[in-house]
Amino acid sequence: MSTGTPQPPGGWELPPGAHRAYARLVLETMPEESRVGLTLGFVRTFGIPDIARVLYGTGRMTTEPRSRAKATGAAMFSLIGLGLDSAEGRRIVDGLRRVHDRPDITPELMQYVLACFTVCPLRFIDDHGYRTVTGEERDAAYTFCLSLSDALGLPSPPDGHLAGVESWMRGYESRCFAPSAPGRALWEAASRGLLAARLPAPLAPLAPAVAASLLDQPLRTALEVRRPPAPVRALVTCALRARARSRRRAA
Repeated sequence: MSTGTPQPPGGWELPPGAHRAYARLVLETMPEESRVGLTLGFVRTFGIPDIARVLYGTGRMTTEPRSRAKATGAAMFSLIGLGLDSAEGRRIVDGLRRVHDRPDITPELMQYVLACFTVCPLRFIDDHGYRTVTGEERDAAYTFCLSLSDALGLPSPPDGHLAGVESWMRGYESRCFAPSAPGRALWEAASRGLLAARLPAPLAPLAPAVAASLLDQPLRTALEVRRPPAPVRALVTCALRARARSRRRAA
């Protein structure tokens, strides 16, 4: 199962430094799982009304959801694969600063988006990969998050480890998740425009239900999405488990 974020290309020159294990995980070991997890992280931001309003206001996410998601994925994977200190990494960071330099995008909103982009791929790997994320990989992911936060001028991630980022993220969501018309419109565009294009034509009408099967209850509530029917949930679960078993045997 895949979504609209681009497949990380092979042949990365992994950057030296403390986040090398994270780069290897998301670009080489489990690129597909990382890609789906990153897309789910992007979707998760729709549950925050202040973020949903910004994304909806640009118009790109509702009119060109695939290209918008691809741009986000390309930027993140390039930063992870090439490093923040590379020429391309510096160019991307400068672009992110310019794009997000507006009064309605606060440092806290940016901090939450970065938390989603760091935590959600690892969650998806833990839940649906052929193995769980190692301690070294989690520490490396935290180092990347810390480095990117610093490069963007954001507050440092809390508590000095990834578990602190996850705890902060849960607390922020408990305070700020709420239904909104922009969030719902973004979900409709993402569930139909991203996932439907990746399914066989006969299954395309099931795309919203398949996508909803990958959301947890707090996010479904914020996006006003019904829990999918049991047969759809079972189908998605079986497909993901079968894929993980196949990958485990291959590894």
